[in-house]
Amino acid sequence: MGIHNKTIAELAQGLKSKEFSSVELTQNYLDRINASDLNAFITITDEAAIKQAQAADEKIAKGNAGLLTGIPYAHKDIFCTNGIKTSAGSKMLDNFIAPYDATVTHKFNQADLVMLGKTNMDEFAMGSSNENSFYGAVKNPWNKNKSPGGSSGGSAAAVADRLVPFATGTDTGGSIRQPSSLCGITGLKPTYGCISRYGMIAYASSLDQAGPITQTAKDAALVLNVMAGFDEKDSTSAQRDVEDYTQSLNNSIKGLTIGLPKEFFSEGLDDGVASATMAAVKEFEALGVSVKEISLPNSKYAIPTYYIVAPCECSSNLSRMDGVRFGHRCTDPTDLEDLYLRSRTEGFGEEVKRRIMIGTYALSAGYYDAYYFKAQKTRHLISNDFKEAFKKVDVIMGPVSPTTAFDLGSFKDPVSMYLADIYTLSANLAGLPGMSIPAGFSQKLPVGLQMIGDYWSESKLLNIAHQFQQQTDWHSQTP
Repeated sequence: MGIHNKTIAELAQGLKSKEFSSVELTQNYLDRINASDLNAFITITDEAAIKQAQAADEKIAKGNAGLLTGIPYAHKDIFCTNGIKTSAGSKMLDNFIAPYDATVTHKFNQADLVMLGKTNMDEFAMGSSNENSFYGAVKNPWNKNKSPGGSSGGSAAAVADRLVPFATGTDTGGSIRQPSSLCGITGLKPTYGCISRYGMIAYASSLDQAGPITQTAKDAALVLNVMAGFDEKDSTSAQRDVEDYTQSLNNSIKGLTIGLPKEFFSEGLDDGVASATMAAVKEFEALGVSVKEISLPNSKYAIPTYYIVAPCECSSNLSRMDGVRFGHRCTDPTDLEDLYLRSRTEGFGEEVKRRIMIGTYALSAGYYDAYYFKAQKTRHLISNDFKEAFKKVDVIMGPVSPTTAFDLGSFKDPVSMYLADIYTLSANLAGLPGMSIPAGFSQKLPVGLQMIGDYWSESKLLNIAHQFQQQTDWHSQTP
């Protein structure tokens, strides 16, 4: 087994026992990244990574290393990194060198992790296929004609192809879970407010949440221990003590109840995905977990609700990209209006323009009540469905995506792409934690199982996922 196939837990052990150094480990991954043709990276930080690895090795030699000192990772290019390009996958920020670190970046630096580079993504995290990137589409390592999912497609493809031990992602409507499912890896979107959004370029502020993309649930717990926590720089960050997410991984899950929402198993779900999902549920039943059918009656409104709320917030958030303070500026503007108009026209891609236009329209005078206000009311109903469900069950399970990875270029109109987010959006609208874990294959492509928990139940989700991964080996299959 190559060094790159090891989990974070195994790599940490290897570094501690001096089986290999952080520099050797880092160079091994950099070689893999530089030889890869997946287009998973926007920026590769070779020199900086080796320097970080050398510093980590010194700490290990002195015996004052932390648990994850010297472990390499990749950062989704939506997190600000001081002195390193942060583009959010856009032409608009193609020339933007962040002057500060995001809180997540800062925490990783304090934990002595080694950043290998910034991963490719849909422009401003808007998309489900990674085809909206200014830097071109990412390829799925299981089949290079297929999409890895989006918007965290670069991160998911990099972890699946073992170019990195783990990567960061962000999830606004499923953008950690859906690419994790399509690439056959573990992805966790924590409860809204669990991880600081400071320095994470905003798409939709009430929905965006960062999380880890890893090989296993145990690895996700190790990374979440570093990422989670209150941050006074982020007004949406929750004031809660950080628990140790690895503590309860080995607890028995016997006696828990799984809820299967009937709305997640209706028309539109691919047969292969449905059978892999149900086979995974049977595996849980063998572990002593009981299964109950539940209903989330308002989940059918998740797509229209999300595609009002998110564009409204993106219209507001992206108004700062105007060609004046930072980002792309058109050449020789004739006046201020021309500067704004051409800078934004040239800087934004089609999908981003579409969402800005929808959001601006829905927030305009006379339409605010009809659209945005009504969407927020519907969001409340979706949230209430979950509250009712969690009175009866411990965790909700179902598919992540209606299909396995689809062909690049197969969605000709944006609405059909939006419909592919049907199972993931509700968790974001309600602010709940959700997870995708590898659960099988359909036509040689990975299928992910989605788990949604009640607020602040990350430990329970990780425990359930870890117990499943002790019994199965889907998570260790590589392309």
